[in-house]
Amino acid sequence: MTTMTEQRFREFKMPDVGEGLTEAEILKWYVKPGDTVTDGQAVCEVETAKAAVELPIPYDGVVHELRFPEGTTVDVGQVIITVGAAGVDASAGDAPERQPVLVGYGVSQASTKRRPRKAVAPSGTNGHARPLAKPPVRKLAKDLGVELAMVAPSGPGGIITREDVHAAAAPAPVAEGARETRIPVKGVRKATAAAMVGSAFTAPHVTEFVTVDVTRTMKLVEEIKRAPEKYEMQGLRVNPLLLIARALLVAIKRNPDVNAAWDEANQEIVLKHYVNLGIAAATPRGLIVPNIKDAHDKTLPELAASLGELVSTAREGKTTPAAMQGGTVTITNVGVFGVDTGTPILNPGEAAILAVGAIKLQPWVHKGKVKPRHVTTLALSFDHRLVDGELGSKVLADVAAVLEQPKLLITWA
Repeated sequence: MTTMTEQRFREFKMPDVGEGLTEAEILKWYVKPGDTVTDGQAVCEVETAKAAVELPIPYDGVVHELRFPEGTTVDVGQVIITVGAAGVDASAGDAPERQPVLVGYGVSQASTKRRPRKAVAPSGTNGHARPLAKPPVRKLAKDLGVELAMVAPSGPGGIITREDVHAAAAPAPVAEGARETRIPVKGVRKATAAAMVGSAFTAPHVTEFVTVDVTRTMKLVEEIKRAPEKYEMQGLRVNPLLLIARALLVAIKRNPDVNAAWDEANQEIVLKHYVNLGIAAATPRGLIVPNIKDAHDKTLPELAASLGELVSTAREGKTTPAAMQGGTVTITNVGVFGVDTGTPILNPGEAAILAVGAIKLQPWVHKGKVKPRHVTTLALSFDHRLVDGELGSKVLADVAAVLEQPKLLITWA
């Protein structure tokens, strides 16, 4: 039998917005009780262990209650908002547990059984008021990982200012005599830590190095910047990373077995006939690795456009979970931090990762004379179950050859 309450209100539960994720943090509500919403309208932004995403509501109605304030971490399957039909009194009783199906989202059966969590005071008609802050301050808080509900406001009328957010983000003052400071691990950093531990203790890593004269590559970058129309690069960002990415794609084309994955369950090597090129990006939330889909099929201008979009989206904190799934090989540019090179850990499920060191003017023997040349060190880490020393060396040598003589991009591509 259908109750009166069931006819009047519907509940929207936190969906699994990734692959098997168990929780998400509510970053920002876009609606408040009394607002009218329509099917497909984004009602809030949440952050998972992988990315920040917007959640669309799958029906029309009027917002009845927001169950959790911004900054709360909520388990998948918990009700976060209730919606009633137009004209329904917002003071009506609680809604039933009913969850419509969202395309692209799903709640696993296991998600109904979660570890006990501390009770959190709800927001909305029956709970605490939403913290007062202007949109730029809210964005600052999100970028710094600060929960607005925990910030003490100092502005007029109880509004939270930029200074309040910065003060909350600053490390807690160390008490006299204290020997330790503890920082909670959550979100992207927590997921990254788990993935890196799993990768390091599952795949046998090997790293090889090569120091390369990239003077001609740097000259080509400057040439493209001066005459972008000649290369059909008008309005596109051109930098050394673009040509390094192209060099790696050429090396993979010449050595396709490096573009593979190890299937432990089936004891099979999976050769990928496409390249989803991951680019490691440092963001306020931690390290993420979005990838350029089907990078092997892209022209240089198309690759430049995709790379530019990937970087700008990551900086804005708008990278989606889908953009970080399905990578086949990765580049990490540690050179932007002034580092010569490193021994990168493989992105889980991939066979190789290329680290690019800082490009510096160094004395170099060129045509029998010591001259100042632009030099960098490349490091290729690979899964030794899939890639032996010969294959890894060939890939690294091919990348180096292209960067020393970028005209090979034309003859080898």
